[in-house]
Amino acid sequence: MMNAGATPKTNHLLGLRETDVSRITDILDTAREMKNIINRDIKKLPTLRGRAIVTLFFEPSTRTRTSFELAGKYLGADVVNITAAASSVVKGESLRDTLLTVEAMGVDAIVMRHSAEGAAHFASQLVKPVIINAGDGAHEHPTQGLLDLFTIRERKQNLSGLKVAILGDILHSRVARSNIWGLQKFGAEVHVAGPTTLMPVDIEKMGVIVHHRVEDAITDADVINVLRIQKERQEKGLFPTAREYARIFGVNAKRLALAKPDAMIMHPGPMNRGLEISHDVAYSNQSSIQEQVQNGVAIRMATLFLTLTGGKTLETIN
Repeated sequence: MMNAGATPKTNHLLGLRETDVSRITDILDTAREMKNIINRDIKKLPTLRGRAIVTLFFEPSTRTRTSFELAGKYLGADVVNITAAASSVVKGESLRDTLLTVEAMGVDAIVMRHSAEGAAHFASQLVKPVIINAGDGAHEHPTQGLLDLFTIRERKQNLSGLKVAILGDILHSRVARSNIWGLQKFGAEVHVAGPTTLMPVDIEKMGVIVHHRVEDAITDADVINVLRIQKERQEKGLFPTAREYARIFGVNAKRLALAKPDAMIMHPGPMNRGLEISHDVAYSNQSSIQEQVQNGVAIRMATLFLTLTGGKTLETIN
């Protein structure tokens, strides 16, 4: 057990591909305790009192940035938000100089989102604070993957043996990659489907089963995770029209009926209702989308707690 005052450099959370099952399990188990705290009337805990966290976002975010901020504050930390539009980045400051500046202010953790793949790894090699990857380009989004694992485990009790269909823009999706790595570590069978133009070359090497028709991916699925379609992909000609995409690849009630009766619907948000997912499916009893949002706060509380304390016992948060 590490000293609670230590902030070990090995506690970075950069991606699920490189995170072992035992650490993921610790985060999932701790998140269950954290969710109990979220549902209390008084949520504030002194667990991270005296710790300083900066959320450093070079891309827009609502759910991830806000949930990290709430997570830190619920645990008693001081949290400061920095967005690129309101920072010296607009004056030409480099990522390196921004990170060094933040480090010099004495922070304990930097939660970072950046458009460049590998930006979080770069930060972890450059500065001393713990780095938590909140999304780096199309590489990974580990806490989204963790909250999805947590949400599935809550409903299904177990991840092993489940058929999970991930649908849509796999090529540009860091969410898909973190889900694929995380799910496979726990024995789930991952199926993917979407337009050929939005599918990575050699994606089979990730161990997934690839389908050209969403119906094949959805059939008998236990979980359907629908990815957001970025409309700029249409402008680049990667699929014909929004209407055509919805007709061929969108998840609607008819397609949902192909899955198991108790199949759960997930979406990382924000949704394009009527494009990748129909309104009735998004708000059906099978939808876990709002649960994902709440679970996102619990997972980020667990992540901050474990990375910044070195793994105190759970009794200290009860």
